[in-house]
Amino acid sequence: MCTEDKEALPKGQTPYFFGVVFIDSWTVSFQVHLLGVPMAFFIILFICLSCLSLFFLWNQHHDKGKLPPGPSPLPIVGNILQVDIKNIIKSLNMLAKQYGPVFTVYLGMKPTVVLHGYEALKEALIDRGDEFSGKMQSSLLSKESQGLGIIFSNGEIWEQTRRFSLMILRSLGMGKKTIEDRIQEEALCLVEALRKTNGSPCDPNFLLACVPCNVISAVIFQHRFDYNDETFISFMKNFQRIIEILTSPWIQLCSAYPALFCLPGSHNEYFKILTEIKVFILKEIKRHQESLNLSNPQDFIDYFLIKMEKEKHNKRSEYSMDNMIATISDLFHAGTETTSSTMKYGLFLLLKHPEVTAKIQEEIARVIGSHRSPCMKDRTHMPYTDAVLHEIQRHIDLIPIPLPRKTTQDVEFRGYHIPKDTNVMLCLTSALNDKKEFPHPEKFDPGHFLDESGNFKKSDYFMAFSAGRRACIGEGLARMEMFLILTNILQHFTLKPLINPEDIDTTPVQTGLLSLPPSYEICFIPV
Repeated sequence: MCTEDKEALPKGQTPYFFGVVFIDSWTVSFQVHLLGVPMAFFIILFICLSCLSLFFLWNQHHDKGKLPPGPSPLPIVGNILQVDIKNIIKSLNMLAKQYGPVFTVYLGMKPTVVLHGYEALKEALIDRGDEFSGKMQSSLLSKESQGLGIIFSNGEIWEQTRRFSLMILRSLGMGKKTIEDRIQEEALCLVEALRKTNGSPCDPNFLLACVPCNVISAVIFQHRFDYNDETFISFMKNFQRIIEILTSPWIQLCSAYPALFCLPGSHNEYFKILTEIKVFILKEIKRHQESLNLSNPQDFIDYFLIKMEKEKHNKRSEYSMDNMIATISDLFHAGTETTSSTMKYGLFLLLKHPEVTAKIQEEIARVIGSHRSPCMKDRTHMPYTDAVLHEIQRHIDLIPIPLPRKTTQDVEFRGYHIPKDTNVMLCLTSALNDKKEFPHPEKFDPGHFLDESGNFKKSDYFMAFSAGRRACIGEGLARMEMFLILTNILQHFTLKPLINPEDIDTTPVQTGLLSLPPSYEICFIPV
């Protein structure tokens, strides 16, 4: 510090300094302003930051050769500056070209192993599913679930809750005629609601979400809601708002740096909404407790309450009230928004491609006709419609990166050592857009799922529901819903866009946790 600056200081105040610190090729320049803070504070801060940076760099060097390769991380921030949070898929695709199908990135100070491409995904999720079946616990969603339910639980809680939930769902007709009847009834309610629009422009988002939400509600609560029910409308809006919050860059940043959850932000609104959802579920549970017949369960809650009663003397039982609430919330989360968003995006694509819509309607007229409702048996005779539904899911890539997994044990994978509890990111997009399997992945082309004879063609690369032990337990239900919703709509209506189809831009609004379609309006013209 120059003499003039020193003499200019008030009497009794300690002079401060400028400095340059070199830490293993990293240069940190800093200037301390005259703020009246003792020099000792800055010396201690400098020493702490230096030690932290040195430890971080030593740790990377120490682990070098164990984890898969990847871009060199910066102290504290890791690779966060090298990844576009708004379009993380694009960043990961570029890194995969440089480092191969298995590489490591640091989203913060912890390593995340990325699996890119069908072969790596298949080996991890299917061939070695147990080793990659854990779920990361540091995201906003897992923070709220407290390791309960189906989506974020691990170990024995996950094993028991998932097995028991599947047993209940099958007992209640999952994959059988009984659940199909529920979906058909709800699809007809949707048709009537669309008919009331009288062909006027409308946003289909809410009505499309009503079908899967009411189907889940019938399974869990044993009753459906009227589309005009204020409680139901509020319930639906809460789920839609949750999706908006979770897909924001701020939440993705908070997931990388959990300490940010202490700051003001949209995550606080998320916790408030979840509290409202829990209160709603708890009211339904209390209603069931008052009318429970132990020998005649009617829905998911009844079955769970009976299991809780049987396990009440088992102190280590996983069947608690908190776990039931978390599980029901998971079923609504997984079973409502994904299906409705897929259908909303699907109708948008059909507006863009009227020739595809016409072919589906030709198939409906030939196989089903106009005098009866579609049923699941029709699907085997409607290969083009089946191919369109698969191509919708492949093309929109609704969940490009599912919620991160973690290894359940030390894993030797493709010559690399991945320690237990390491976060693992699955790039499902890389399978759904593989050019070897889908020649024109950037195009919406139902031909990707048709053979030369026009028959439906399955593909192992189709991982829209993930794969392996952690695949979506509601996959069968979602397939039923999408087929019956689409065929019922196109049996009764012609889809009319508000602008020329050539001018419709189907680019998703955001590519993060979900790839969502832009808002649009559509006219449902009765046929």
